[in-house]
Amino acid sequence: MEISKQLRCLFSGKVEERDGSYVVEVPQQEITLGELQADKTYRVAVLPSPETNGAKNTNTDQQPEQTPQTPPVEEGEQRTVEIEDIGDQGDGITRVERGFVVIVPDTKQSERVTIEITDVRENVAFAEVVERISYYE
Repeated sequence: MEISKQLRCLFSGKVEERDGSYVVEVPQQEITLGELQADKTYRVAVLPSPETNGAKNTNTDQQPEQTPQTPPVEEGEQRTVEIEDIGDQGDGITRVERGFVVIVPDTKQSERVTIEITDVRENVAFAEVVERISYYE
C-alpha cells in the first residue's frame, strides 16, 4: 500500500454510532503533538483492522490497543530527502514515514539533501546536511 507524504497521523480507533452519526475519535496526543488542529477539516482513510488468527474480533466492548509509536528515525541514521517547506525560524522541514517531521537547518525549499539525524524526540527529529544533491542526479 502506498502512503501519501501528506499523512499527518496514523492511529487505531473504533467507529462509534452517536445520535444518528458515526464518529471516530482522534486521540488527544495527535492534537498535542501539533500535526492536527482542532476545528480543522481533514481527509480520513479507514482501513480494516488486522484479523487475529483468521477470525474477526466480535467483542465490540474491547478497546483497540493504543501503543505509542516510536519515531521512524534514529540518531546517526542518514537519509536522502527533499525539503518540503521552511519553518517559522527559517529551518527546512521534511517528512518521513507516517508524516514524522525532521527539521534541517541551512536548507532551502525543494532542495534535495542527504542528512544525518542528530537528535530524535517523541514527535520531531533534527538533522544536519551531509551532502547537497544536484537536481540533475
